[in-house]
Amino acid sequence: MTDPRLASLNAALPALRLLTDPADLQHYGRDWTRRWAPAPLAIALPSSVDEVQAVVRWANAQGVAIVPSGGRTGLSGGAVAAKGELVISLERMHKVLAFDAVDRTLTVQAGIALQTAQDAARDHGLQYPVDFASRGSCSIGGTIATNAGGIRVVRYGNTREWVAGLKVVTGSGELVELGRALVKNSSGYDLRHLMIASEGTLGLIVEATLKLTDPPPPSNVMLLALPSFDALMQVFAAFRARLQLQAFEFLTDVALKHVLAHGAQPPFAETHPYYVVTEFASDAANESEALAAFEQCMEQGLVSDGVISASDTQAAQLWRLREGITESLAKYVPYKNDVSVRISAMPAFLLATQALLGKQYPQFEVVWFGHIGDGNLHINILKPDAMSQADFVADCERVTKLLAQVLEAHGGSISAEHGIGLVKKPYLGCTRSATEIALMRGIKAVLDPNGILNPGKVFD
Repeated sequence: MTDPRLASLNAALPALRLLTDPADLQHYGRDWTRRWAPAPLAIALPSSVDEVQAVVRWANAQGVAIVPSGGRTGLSGGAVAAKGELVISLERMHKVLAFDAVDRTLTVQAGIALQTAQDAARDHGLQYPVDFASRGSCSIGGTIATNAGGIRVVRYGNTREWVAGLKVVTGSGELVELGRALVKNSSGYDLRHLMIASEGTLGLIVEATLKLTDPPPPSNVMLLALPSFDALMQVFAAFRARLQLQAFEFLTDVALKHVLAHGAQPPFAETHPYYVVTEFASDAANESEALAAFEQCMEQGLVSDGVISASDTQAAQLWRLREGITESLAKYVPYKNDVSVRISAMPAFLLATQALLGKQYPQFEVVWFGHIGDGNLHINILKPDAMSQADFVADCERVTKLLAQVLEAHGGSISAEHGIGLVKKPYLGCTRSATEIALMRGIKAVLDPNGILNPGKVFD
């Protein structure tokens, strides 16, 4: 608290909780990228919207930049504070504020964990269907700020589809209510959607009204073993033609190797090069269609083996093979690419990308997995022990430039669900035109006139 700016903040807001311990600065100043040394000024933990507004107004007066912090599970450097910024964590703002049975909405503070919001919806006989492996630690505010996708986008869409309303503190400290949970509202621009995926550069999301839906029917999980890479999209087409899929995820033998080393159980006696985890409703008709699709793919040589869950416990074990990948790789601090293309472009893109990475990364272990059902692919490159971190990142960024060109040729995006942040900023131009980027800069100038909100993220 020796910094005079912090002394002035403490004087203006004596009840505000501020952290300056070096361990806290390290913890709150970074996300899962681990590529930048955290160096925040301090960590502010407001407990109310009024405190958030007051902190933003103080930051404007003092010329202090703000980095919003959720669960810090992002992979693009969007929550990194490495240049003396004040981190604002909303983890103390984690309450369920309201449930509306008629509108089927749940209003929550932005610091609430995704799993807590899911549990609250379940308590009312409904579901909030956005879901992914980090559900226990990621915050609702963070998932909205990145328009997070996850494992069931093929059935329910991205976070954007489930946000009925927002309360946001702008860069000047004003509180605005957006959307108001109206089903129909054609009264001008929908600024709610502007805030979704803005990565905290346009405003701080403090409250969200979430749409809820009917609970999912009982489901079955099927694990398929594939003999070849080019069978992947054909298997997807065969299953999608017969079933309303809840999820369709793929992983390689290399990814499975790491999950098994992390404690999962091997699903088959033999090792196969590729695997698919798919989920669908477990009524008799769907089970029959799933078995028919499986038999069709077996006859065509597209599938080598398979297993279908016989219990919730077995379903969870099968899902662990996919959801456990990121955690099993965390100790390696991998270089990650999170990319997407249209589903129709996926076959050609997969082949081009596999050829590119095979040629450019012969010395690296590359771990592939992804949400094939929505066109999202995760590529994790592991650093050899003998290679320096700086050389490793430089070589990976060299290849990412080439990957960005492949994405541009296939009309894809350099970031599917983790945002642009710091990591993908150099490649924004392959996804967005110069005109779009200029418009984005103009929007930020209006909502954050002094440029204090997450500066340097998305674009400079």
